[in-house]
Amino acid sequence: MTTDFAATRAIFDLPEGVIYLDGNSLGPMPRAAAARVAHAVTEEWGKLLIRGWNAAGWMEMPARVGDRIARLVGAEPGSVVMGDTLSIKVYQALASALEMNPSRKVILSDTGNFPSDLYMADGLVRTLGEGYALRTVAPEEVEAAIGPDVAVLMLTEVDYRTGRKHDMAKLIAKAHAAGALVVWDLAHSAGAIPVHLARDGADFAVGCSYKYLNSGPGGPAFIYVAPRHQAVARPALSGWLGHEAPFAFDLDYRPGHGVERMRVGTPPILQLAALDAALDIWDGVEMEDLRAASLALQDRFIAGVEDACPDLVLATPRDHAMRGSQVSFRHAEGYAIMQALIHEGVIGDFRAPDILRFGFTPLYIGAAEVDRAVEILSRIMATRGWDRPEFKARARVT
Repeated sequence: MTTDFAATRAIFDLPEGVIYLDGNSLGPMPRAAAARVAHAVTEEWGKLLIRGWNAAGWMEMPARVGDRIARLVGAEPGSVVMGDTLSIKVYQALASALEMNPSRKVILSDTGNFPSDLYMADGLVRTLGEGYALRTVAPEEVEAAIGPDVAVLMLTEVDYRTGRKHDMAKLIAKAHAAGALVVWDLAHSAGAIPVHLARDGADFAVGCSYKYLNSGPGGPAFIYVAPRHQAVARPALSGWLGHEAPFAFDLDYRPGHGVERMRVGTPPILQLAALDAALDIWDGVEMEDLRAASLALQDRFIAGVEDACPDLVLATPRDHAMRGSQVSFRHAEGYAIMQALIHEGVIGDFRAPDILRFGFTPLYIGAAEVDRAVEILSRIMATRGWDRPEFKARARVT
């Protein structure tokens, strides 16, 4: 292992006494992010004003930062661009893929997919009408369901609830053999596990940057379009910054070159500045080292919890090949248990109906934090420390 995780830990600004096991939902703030954003605010926006678009390189940021993410997801240079939200990018990728496969009308997904992805797909097929449909099956049934009527297979590689991981290469090969295109959501993959979009022949991929990539709340999403598709993938959302010449102000839309055509609106410069600072961390990180360290932490946590908390039921696959970078346990009082944990300084989260979810990021989490988290959780379970009214009152965000 060549990655120095003690060095990466020092890069983050975590509150004293907090064990943060929720980077799979919102990554913590890198120390450099605040200074980078402050510079963008005071030196660029403050002093350059509108000149910042040229003088500070704002217009090029979506592509430049996209290339930095491309390295982390095994994508070709010039195939990833930043901007907008993940739901918008899901819609773009799906609409383009459907149009590229006009003889078919079915989007296939699974019931473990993130609901927003399914909502966007449902909205798209309702808009298209004419027999278009979204079909969902259990995650374990996806491969068998790839049939001759499927136009697009749309999957989140790592299940947001259980951490179950799809076999990307295998499913891409099966879909392509059946004449379907594939859209991958990498929200729980980018920065968490090794991803090989180019090697595995992916068509489209999308992802957010505020989880494992630590860009902050509301950080911009990214979209990947395989180079072989970039000249024909037509963006359904034809925004002015995806135009071939935005400042020609033509009344007719002409798609831009390459993946740039997937840009829609004005990029969020301050959020991109935070993400750019966060991505500096990855210059010294090998993804295979990260993966090995993450799995070791997960195994340690699973063993400790199962030994000390028999009432909690593991929801995450034991097989490393089928697991992302999180561990989930089930309990009927999962929400209250998580609130009790957070009260004690161990931050994870809850996903309905009964899942306690914990993310393991070696960039800032080590064995000592895992052992302490197990100790606190076991005490809460043994004493029923969760059985208090304030821990059962549901907040808007769980």
